[in-house]
Amino acid sequence: MANKEILLVVEVVSNEKQIEKEIIFQAIEAALETATIKRYGNKINAKVKIDRATGDYDTFRSWEVVEPNQEFEGGLESPDTEMPIEAARKIRPDIEVGDHIEERIESIEFGRIAAQTAKQVIVQKVREAERRKIVSAYQDRIGQLVTGIVKRAERGMVVVDLGGNAEAIIPKEEMIPREAMRNGDRVRGYLYAVRPEVRGPQLFVSRTAPELLMELFRLEVPEVSEGLIEILGAARDPGSRAKIAVKSNDPRLDPVGACVGMRGSRVQAVSNELSGERVDIILWNDNEAQFVINAMSPAEIASIVVDEDSHSMDVAVSADNLSQAIGRGGQNVRLATELTGWNLNVMDVLEAEKKSDEERQTIMQSFMNDLDVDEDVASILVQEGFTSVDELVYVPAKELLEIEEFDEGIVEELRNRAKDVLLIKAIASEEELDDANPNQDLLDMEGIDKELAFKLASKGIATMEDLAELSIDELSEITGVDQNKAGQLIMTARAPWFIDEKARK
Repeated sequence: MANKEILLVVEVVSNEKQIEKEIIFQAIEAALETATIKRYGNKINAKVKIDRATGDYDTFRSWEVVEPNQEFEGGLESPDTEMPIEAARKIRPDIEVGDHIEERIESIEFGRIAAQTAKQVIVQKVREAERRKIVSAYQDRIGQLVTGIVKRAERGMVVVDLGGNAEAIIPKEEMIPREAMRNGDRVRGYLYAVRPEVRGPQLFVSRTAPELLMELFRLEVPEVSEGLIEILGAARDPGSRAKIAVKSNDPRLDPVGACVGMRGSRVQAVSNELSGERVDIILWNDNEAQFVINAMSPAEIASIVVDEDSHSMDVAVSADNLSQAIGRGGQNVRLATELTGWNLNVMDVLEAEKKSDEERQTIMQSFMNDLDVDEDVASILVQEGFTSVDELVYVPAKELLEIEEFDEGIVEELRNRAKDVLLIKAIASEEELDDANPNQDLLDMEGIDKELAFKLASKGIATMEDLAELSIDELSEITGVDQNKAGQLIMTARAPWFIDEKARK
């Protein structure tokens, strides 16, 4: 049946919506199939095939080929849409179960289709195609800046028109606090997710992500986009204050000055984009202690003590400088912690000295007790940076000989005493393990080796149930494993709890 009207509809909708013609043809075929099925009381399956060149289309009734099932009358669950294999092979000898038999039937007129049915199907297909097109266009732009016009605000979130029928959502939690946005405002954001969902928003934009700050500086500072300056990190308290770490790849270029710009023009442009957020530009340093000192700006640091084991630093400042170092509500130290990745403990100089003296006295007492030395020798060891008996065994003897107060005799005696201490501790540990009796369930538990099982049992943790009742910090302290590993072991030990709970339900 010829129908030039179909070709006209395809042409108009395709041009208007910028959608491939094939998708429009499929939508019209679906609409014709729906109308045909309704004509037959929704009892049959129908298939419509349109000639893409002429607009001619034919309609076929379709039956699925099945094996007869004796549970149903006549062997078929749905006689109007199914055909037994024996009957089908009389029509097509090579047909198999699961194939379809088609028979041409009278086509309905395109112009007589229920307008609403056709419109709904076409609109739905077009909408799906548009959404797929948007996902395809923006999938590779995740992690980039996007710019749009505020279209509307609803339920605390903002809908942004990005152009080309693309809309993005700025969720409430990704909005800068107290930022006022009105319809028609131009806004930039960081595209952090593209989700090909059938309904609802697909493009998700953030105004609070640290990456937005970094991208804005890349936009405002040509030296960054050219690779002369690197942005190595950022931390934000959205709408209030931020810190950004920069490094120059050209020794002649001042990265901080370049990012600030002439009379602060560049940093001011970024600040204006973020509702007046104040931005501190921090000079990155590969010496982590110096980087922390830079990050604590504008506070002046009196001293800093690094603890590699706990990945923390004690930062000492003068009493006058303490409030500035901490910042309002702890803002300055929190941003510096986030930027550097170190846990920072800010204290005044007197408190730092007291803490240092206490730690020094503890280490000295440990040397005096373990090595049976007097206070003078213990004080020298602490002054030279030794913190444990183990270090005296593993540090080369020549380094100990470089200490002015020590001769060969003292060094040899200290090392021998240190070795004896380690040997005694090792023997005690083995005896403790020998007395331990872990249950079989602990020995068989995933993630637990024999040595760890005996170590736990020596501390009174002999079963999976005992292990399940520990906290992550307790397990880390007992075994020395990191917190991620401790968490995994505890969750494995607790797995039977959840199984029992499900069984009770």
